[in-house]
Amino acid sequence: MSIRSFLRLIRIEHWVKNLFLFIPAFFAARLDEWPVLQQALFGFLAFSLIASSVYILNDLVDAPQDRNHPDKCRRPIASGAVSPRRAMFILAVLFLSGILLAAWLCPALLLIGLVYMGINALYSFWLKHIAIVDVSLIGMGFLLRVLAGGAVTGVEVSQWLIVMTFLLALILGLAKRRGEYVIATGGHTFRRALEGYNLPFLDVSITICSTVAIVAYLMYCFSPEVSLRLGTNNIFYTAFFVVVGILRYLQLALVFDRTESPTRALLRDRFLQLILLAWIGAFAWLLYGRQ
Repeated sequence: MSIRSFLRLIRIEHWVKNLFLFIPAFFAARLDEWPVLQQALFGFLAFSLIASSVYILNDLVDAPQDRNHPDKCRRPIASGAVSPRRAMFILAVLFLSGILLAAWLCPALLLIGLVYMGINALYSFWLKHIAIVDVSLIGMGFLLRVLAGGAVTGVEVSQWLIVMTFLLALILGLAKRRGEYVIATGGHTFRRALEGYNLPFLDVSITICSTVAIVAYLMYCFSPEVSLRLGTNNIFYTAFFVVVGILRYLQLALVFDRTESPTRALLRDRFLQLILLAWIGAFAWLLYGRQ
C-alpha cells in the first residue's frame, strides 16, 4: 500500500473539518493561551484519528456502491488499492489510538468521541439511507466537534455556537446531497436516501437554512450579552463576510453543481478561501488585536 493510498484512505484532507474544535477557544479569546492551544491541538489530533476510522468504516460499507460512482470508484477500498482486511486493521489502530488519546486528555472528550463513533456506525449501516435524518446526522457530527473543543479546552460552548454550527452543517449536508442527486440523475444510482429528495426540495431547504443561518448570525452580532462578553459592539462588521461566503457557497451549489464534496469545494475555491480568511482575520482582530 502506497503512502498516497493510505492518505486517501484516512481522508487526510477531511481533517480540516476538525478545526471546528478550535472554535470555542477562538470565540472565547483564549486561543492565545498556550495551555488552551495545546489542549486544542491534542484534541484535534484525537478527534482526527477517530474521524478517519469512521471514514474507513463508511468506505468499507459503501465499497460495492462506490464502484458504480464516477468519482468514488477511485477510493482506495473501492478501487482495490487497499484490501478490506488491511483497511479494517488500520481502522482499529486509528480508533484505539484516538480513544486512548481522548481518554488521556479528558473523560468528556472520550465520551464525545465514543458518541461520534456510535452515531456514525449507525449512519454507515442504516441511517444514511433515511432522507433528512442523514443530513441531520452530518450536522450532529459538526456539533460534536465543537462540543469536543469546548470539553478539551474547558471553555463553555455558547448557545449561539451550537445553533450556528448546526445550521452551517445542514447547509453543507444538503448541498452535498444536491451534488450527489445531480450526478445520480445522469444514470448513476448509488445512495438510497436520494429517493427521498428532489432538486426543488433540496434547493428550498438550502435556501431556508442559509436564510436562518444569516439571521441567527446577525442576532448573535447584535446580542447585548455577546457584545458585553467580547467587549466590543463592532462584531456586526464580520456579518459582511458571512453573507458573502454563504452566497458564494450557494453559487457553487445551485449554479455550478460543485458541492458534492464540501471539503473539496473549500480546498479548491479561492474565492471561498479568501472570504473565510477575511472573516477569521476580522474576528481575530476584534478579539485579540485590542488586548
